[in-house]
Amino acid sequence: MGSLDGRVAFITGGARGQGRAHALALAAEGADVVVGDAPAPMTGLTYPLGTEGDLRDTAKLVEKHGSRCLPITLDVRDSAQVGAAVAQTLTEMGSLDIVVANAGIVSTGPLEEVSDQVWRQLVDTNLTGVFHTLRAAIPVMRRQRFGRIVVTSSMGGRMGIPELAAYNATKWGIIGLAKSVALEVAKEGITVNVICPTTTQTPMVQPAGSDDVPDDLVRRMMKANPIPRPWLQPEDVSRGMLYLVTDPGVITGSVLEIGLGGSARIH
Repeated sequence: MGSLDGRVAFITGGARGQGRAHALALAAEGADVVVGDAPAPMTGLTYPLGTEGDLRDTAKLVEKHGSRCLPITLDVRDSAQVGAAVAQTLTEMGSLDIVVANAGIVSTGPLEEVSDQVWRQLVDTNLTGVFHTLRAAIPVMRRQRFGRIVVTSSMGGRMGIPELAAYNATKWGIIGLAKSVALEVAKEGITVNVICPTTTQTPMVQPAGSDDVPDDLVRRMMKANPIPRPWLQPEDVSRGMLYLVTDPGVITGSVLEIGLGGSARIH
């Protein structure tokens, strides 16, 4: 018996990295899982996006826990696709109890070098994608009088970081969105919370299949983090997510920083 037996979870950005870890953690607690990912191509990124093959692999791993898994090709920038994914979830899985709005991209560089296209991609994926996801899911949860929503921001949404201004702007915005929505639904059995991971070892920051970590990156991260580790593992973030979705309904509008001690530097 798991703490989430009978629940259905919907995860955006679920093909790999943190999203895959979240899917497996939820399945291990008994939830059935819908994973959405494999967006349309984007330009200016230094890493490949999740693919339909990654989605299928995640589904197979979830099913090993004995849970059902529905993989959906999904680009959160497209509101119609998000609405259709929520409708498909209800049709095929029967309910929608947990939402993990995890889809996101990153692009680095000085602000004056951020192109209009890169800015739009960041805002449309990281912020508008969360808006689309919450807007589609909340009416379902209101009808059920139950819902647990976790939105993925970043430690970059809690502080300024050079050469991440555009990315950080979207991650700060997510927190304001989540806190405001939490107040709108607080009387209806729905909680809305935020997780803020620091850099996490996923294909976004390290090529898939590579064990190589650039020495300069290790030195900078070890110096930046009070806990002397270069980064989190996706499973570290999933433990925080599980804490919030298994809460009995007394935590909402909160931000859980998973920052290797970086929280100690925030006023």
